[in-house]
Amino acid sequence: MNTIALSADAAGGQSRELPQALPGDLAVWIFIFAELLVFGVLFVAYALARRSHIELFNSEQALLDRQGGLINTLVLISSSYCVACAGAAIRADRLRACVAWLCGAWVLGAVFLALKAMEFSHDADIGLTLSRNLFDMFYLSLTFFHFMHVLMAMVIVSVVIFNAIKGRYSARGHTGIETASSYWHMVDLVWIYLFVLVYVLH
Repeated sequence: MNTIALSADAAGGQSRELPQALPGDLAVWIFIFAELLVFGVLFVAYALARRSHIELFNSEQALLDRQGGLINTLVLISSSYCVACAGAAIRADRLRACVAWLCGAWVLGAVFLALKAMEFSHDADIGLTLSRNLFDMFYLSLTFFHFMHVLMAMVIVSVVIFNAIKGRYSARGHTGIETASSYWHMVDLVWIYLFVLVYVLH
């Protein structure tokens, strides 16, 4: 975590370093922690259900497109890289590069949604529904819930891109970019856990 040096304290004359504030707006971090709590509860519920119905979960898990899930994982990791580069660019006062990296993240987010929509279509074709069994209920609920979070992240980044094009950010003021980046990274992190838990773990 970034730190900032404080002036010498009165007692020893030595400087101290304290943690810097979280990047972005405080309100979005409250929202992020709330979202992580919700996903955490859902993941625990999934794990407990799997423990009680291990054979069902293993057999149903074999029907999932694991390769497609892996590709989507790589897509989201790449999008987080773009968002991180956008933050580095604006801190260096390179506004055009920042916009380009943000657009790259947005496009990768759209790729993720398109691939996931195709996967949902395939799931429907093979008969996976919310009411079919316990695994399908968890799988479809978790992945669709995350799908909507990616969509929300894209909306947020769209607003940030618009503001960046209008020249509203600079090296000295870019809270909006940090806020969008923080939310985007949260969505990426949740998917990594979801992919391992639902697609990979046996």
